[in-house]
Amino acid sequence: MLIKNGTLYTIENGILETTDLRVTGDKITEIAKDIKPKAREEVIDAAGKLVFPGFIDAHCHVGMWEEGIGFEGSDGNEATDPITPHLRAIDAINPRDEAFELALKGGVTTACTGPGSANVIGGTFTVMKLHGHRVDDMVIRDNMAMKCAFGENPKRVYADKKITPSTRMGTAALLRQTLAKAKEYLVKIESAAGDVSKLPTYDMKLDAMLPVLKKEIPLKAHAHRADDIFTAIRIAKEFDVNLTLEHCTEGHLIASDLAKEGFSAVVGPSFGNKSKFELNEKSFVTPGVLQQAGVKVAIMTDSPVIPLEYLPMCASLAVKAGMSEAEALKAITLHPAQIIEVDDRIGSLVVGKDADIVIWDRHPFDLHAVAEKIIVNGITIF
Repeated sequence: MLIKNGTLYTIENGILETTDLRVTGDKITEIAKDIKPKAREEVIDAAGKLVFPGFIDAHCHVGMWEEGIGFEGSDGNEATDPITPHLRAIDAINPRDEAFELALKGGVTTACTGPGSANVIGGTFTVMKLHGHRVDDMVIRDNMAMKCAFGENPKRVYADKKITPSTRMGTAALLRQTLAKAKEYLVKIESAAGDVSKLPTYDMKLDAMLPVLKKEIPLKAHAHRADDIFTAIRIAKEFDVNLTLEHCTEGHLIASDLAKEGFSAVVGPSFGNKSKFELNEKSFVTPGVLQQAGVKVAIMTDSPVIPLEYLPMCASLAVKAGMSEAEALKAITLHPAQIIEVDDRIGSLVVGKDADIVIWDRHPFDLHAVAEKIIVNGITIF
């Protein structure tokens, strides 16, 4: 496949006017001017069009809360136990849900999807391409982060059940307890030195936490309020584990602190009403303020809170609130790819990366923009 004469928004190497891009198999293999078509090669004339990498949402729940139905398609919160690290998003995703097609038509080609925030520890997120019918074939990184949640949600869910947590103290204590038990479990495994007779009794929950302690995956910390954000950071530092800050609604109030700490922020959903008290400071100002302070920022939809296809709209509204257009583009392409650790494959138009490409009739931050051609893994989907 050869895309000719387009304006390429490469993200990493600037904007290239009247430039060609060749796809071989599922990869981008050449970017240059005046590339000569090969015999029988499909040629797409992109003259007057804008060519972007597929957009990426680093935090959503697509396929886990299905469109247009209730309980039958609600599989994102196992609200029967506040500690469920052994749950895996891949086991709840329905790729036949219409949200996938709608997202693709909105230029979103990859999403990191996973459990909700009912539990203190909710289970692992999965990174997947949004085209396909079998989730196993769509995944590009399974078990990429361990969801944990602070603030109102866990205590609201479990206070009614009369079990811990019913306070922020209880939430923090349960997370610490689980990390401490997992650390002890890991020491016993390492001390056994391969001797099966000395291994601890298998514990599915603690075993699921080992990649966190080994820094193979981060805690993906749901935290809106400044105090909850600081609690997440406090615990991550206590146990020397990696962390990403999810939602980070009051991040603009503590931007300099977060910049010093060095954790990335996946911000949103910033569109819609303030449905609970901890969203009181919700604003599209947040991503721009954090970015300007030096925090690596991605913008999320938290789909289905905001439908996934409106990810570019969210980035556009961040620009309206003060974020630069270039940084807002990075916040839905390269930065989410880096935060979810798949930037070797996606997030920019670079030779060697996956051919996830969207051709637009105008800039996607324009609400009238239409994605005229969507290419995933080198295959034209729409």
